[in-house]
Parts: sequence; structure tokens; C-alpha cells
Amino acid sequence: MKNYLVLATVMLTLTACAQTKEQFDFSNKAPDEFKVTTRAPLELPPDFTLRPPRPGAQRPQEDSAVDEAKQAVFGSSSPQAASPAAIEITQGEAILLQKTGATAIDPNIRDRVDAESASLAKESQSTVDKILGKAGRKVDVEAEVVDPIKEAERLKQNKEAGLPVTEGETPTTKQ
Repeated sequence: MKNYLVLATVMLTLTACAQTKEQFDFSNKAPDEFKVTTRAPLELPPDFTLRPPRPGAQRPQEDSAVDEAKQAVFGSSSPQAASPAAIEITQGEAILLQKTGATAIDPNIRDRVDAESASLAKESQSTVDKILGKAGRKVDVEAEVVDPIKEAERLKQNKEAGLPVTEGETPTTKQ
């Protein structure tokens, strides 16, 4: 029992300390999306005479973040990165792409999807509207609110007269 009490005291002390929170990073901070970079894939070298990597050194197959940004903004000068069609694919992949229809891409697909979504949105209506036949019509009903003072008087009179609470008309105000 003593051990649990000591453990609980230590835990409360550590969580209350601001420096401990910073040191162990107990905060819920989201990662900085501008510091996230992709890593080049690992490649097997043509020969196995490798030098050990230097800590902190850039990988030889990776471009710097500045070079990647320049390529993204101004385009790439390398022929392979210039267009997706320049990527080498095997004969089997080409046949698979052809059979699945991936080579015949509709350039107006976004317009087609938007038109289909708009037509579905027009068709959708609530079940109650379908049942009552109010499709596309908005019906405004005047709201009736119970007048609390007159209702309390009516209930009091019904109680004194020995009548049920449902006897008589409920007083309302129209809004």
C-alpha cells in the first residue's frame, strides 16, 4: 500500500512540473507540415564496396529541399521527371493498364463527377417529404406556443372543480 502511495505522489509531482512536461514532451503539439519531407527509396548499389555513412550527411540519392522546391515550381529539367509517360514500365504493366482502361483517361472526369453529384443532391429528399408528397415544396406552419400563465390558471380551476387535466382547451399564443 505504501509503495502505491509513493508511486502516486511521484507521478503527481512529475505531471505538475512544467519543466518535466517540456522535457518529456507531454504536450499535444501537431507536427509542422512544412518540415515533413519525403525520403528517397533505398537502392542496392551496383558494387558492394560501401563506405560507412557519416552522421548528419545528406544521402547521395536525395536532392536538397531547395532543389525539390525549384523542381516543383519551375519544372524539372530531367527527361524522366518531366512527364509520367517517360516512366519505364514493363510489357506486363502496359497490358494490365490497357485491359483496365487506364490508358483511356477522360480529361473531363471532374466535370462529369460534379454533374453526377449535383443530380444526386437534387434527387435526395427526406422520407417524411416523400410520404406526405411535399417534394420540393417548403411548407411554413405557424407555430403555436402554450401560454404558461393561462394554462396554469386552467389547470388550477380544473383541480378545484375535480375535473381531469385534459378537460378544456389549452390556451396558446401564435407566433
